Amino acid sequence: MDRIRELVDLLNKYAYDYYVLDNPVVSDGEYDRLYDELKALESESGEVYFDSPTQRVGDKPLGKFEQVSHRGRLFSLDKCQSKQELIAWLERISADGVLPACSVEYKFDGLTVNLTYEDGKLIQAATRGNGAVGEVVTEQVKTIRSVPLSIPYKGIIEVQGEGIMTLSALEKYNAREDVVPLKNARNGVAGAIRNLDPKVTAERNLDLICYNVNYIEDKDFSSGSEMLDFLHRNRFKMSNYCRYCNTADEVISAIDEIEAQRDTLDFLIDGAVIKIDSTRIRDDLGYTQKFPRWAIAYKFAAQEATTTVKDVIWQVSRTGKLNPLAVLEPVDLAGVTVGRATLSNISEIRRKDIKIGSRVFIRRSNDVIPEITGVAEHTSDSIDIQPPAYCPACGAPVTMDGVFIKCSNVRACSNAIVSALSHFCGRDAMDIEGLSDKTLELLYGLGKVKSFADIYRLREGDFEEVEGFKDKKISNLLSAIDKSKKVSLDRFLYAIGIPNIGRKAASQLADAFYTLDGVIAAKSDTIASLDDFGAVTAQCVLDYFADSKHMSDINDLLAQGICFEEKQVRTGVFSGERVVLTGSLTSLKRSKAKSAIEDNGGSVSDSVSKSVTLVIAGEDAGSKLDKAKKLGIRVIDESEFLRMLGMD
Repeated sequence: MDRIRELVDLLNKYAYDYYVLDNPVVSDGEYDRLYDELKALESESGEVYFDSPTQRVGDKPLGKFEQVSHRGRLFSLDKCQSKQELIAWLERISADGVLPACSVEYKFDGLTVNLTYEDGKLIQAATRGNGAVGEVVTEQVKTIRSVPLSIPYKGIIEVQGEGIMTLSALEKYNAREDVVPLKNARNGVAGAIRNLDPKVTAERNLDLICYNVNYIEDKDFSSGSEMLDFLHRNRFKMSNYCRYCNTADEVISAIDEIEAQRDTLDFLIDGAVIKIDSTRIRDDLGYTQKFPRWAIAYKFAAQEATTTVKDVIWQVSRTGKLNPLAVLEPVDLAGVTVGRATLSNISEIRRKDIKIGSRVFIRRSNDVIPEITGVAEHTSDSIDIQPPAYCPACGAPVTMDGVFIKCSNVRACSNAIVSALSHFCGRDAMDIEGLSDKTLELLYGLGKVKSFADIYRLREGDFEEVEGFKDKKISNLLSAIDKSKKVSLDRFLYAIGIPNIGRKAASQLADAFYTLDGVIAAKSDTIASLDDFGAVTAQCVLDYFADSKHMSDINDLLAQGICFEEKQVRTGVFSGERVVLTGSLTSLKRSKAKSAIEDNGGSVSDSVSKSVTLVIAGEDAGSKLDKAKKLGIRVIDESEFLRMLGMD
């Protein structure tokens, strides 16, 4: 072995001992001497190995962040904030009153990172982004010394972890006189990883704790614990806390244990994560559009502060609702200066007896959205909050819709129109980068954009009076608008703003009816039978397309060149079938079974409902099989499934 390779392996071992195992085996001086020797040899020979420790700090800042699609979707976690909610969730995942084995782990408060390895080499690191597409931050993550540049496993794999800045690293960083102090460790790590200069990242002395295999090419895990063992063998840094529980009482005890440790830890946690350990049960439970059904985050109580309500403003949403927003005396909360808080609706304001001039308790709900939890005290200056009689945006009279106040002139109300336009352009909708709320407000005020279709009529001259728009920026925006004309049906259905239709519901409509005409012509009973739908949601769809103004807007969009990405209609033995897989399959991975069904004309559902036509039951099939039998749905076993595929 040549000396360069020998030094790379030796220094990587020393780094693993120090940064991952917390067990240094050489002095800093000895490490530095070997590092300097390696650097000199690399300079002399021009030979630099991909996993050399000298490659951890990028020499040049990046020009921009590139976007990348994750091989496996990075889901967020559903949340609960009380023991009662948690117990209710544990009861839901139990079978016949028996809780499946669960793990309880720290919920780290940092930034999610997805690592990709191929042939044992780190080839990419990316942020979570929207779960499907993230930003490439490889050079930044390479500066994190606990991240292995090479691993024993040689297949393609994505490993999910949480980038963190320890509190001791934060304290050391803030003690420097040449930097602007960071408010908290969470902002410290997010700002470091999403910084175009990797040297800035390196200065923060970050860490990355790995906890999940998000994608693996040719391996199945029977349990989460087996997956964690795999990560450990491949030299990833992992949490030092993972407790396995078999009863609800044990889960609660583990959470209490973590919360008691919270103030003694050298890193931020904002709760605990509870996961079912068995991957078979995980597969059975499946996912919603956003969350796995087999895991939940228990959020610890948010920090509270008191401040004074100075005023209330009413913001008009895209549906015409007037949402009250409290203007506060600015207060520091968990490292963030908070000056505004949500008030939900007038009924909630009255229930909590919130008044202008009163001192109130404020917290960041789930550490994100500031909210007023109650009144600390009223003062001599306290006055009742009066709901507006007229829309603050357009002056039209308001109406009551349940507990909500609405503008009666929503189709001509400037704020409602701009909000609808902003939703239409959003990342999960038409994804038109560059059309911010501020830009849309300016364009609306200039009379350039008043409808969805007007966006596609924009030309260079329309931006002459829009501040900050030069030739290149205008060209980029017009290019983004033109690119958005070809869109998937589900994103379009979400973009146009059908009431109560989110991303998942829009996807279900697109999968069920294939075309826009198919959705428009769909009957109420057929829509209501879809997963997660019902009579009320189905009626929202029918009412939307029965409205002549909405249909005029859609036809105008189509006239501007909006077209839909072709959804390949596959045919085969499962044509017309909506299938649920349950239990363990011995011959195929579940992902391959799902692909086989779709390749042969069928669709796959996570849950059993009246719209399901076939259930494939493997070994140890559970509650889904029972429900299918009750509904009279056809059930086949694995051997029949293979026979249908011609694989018997």
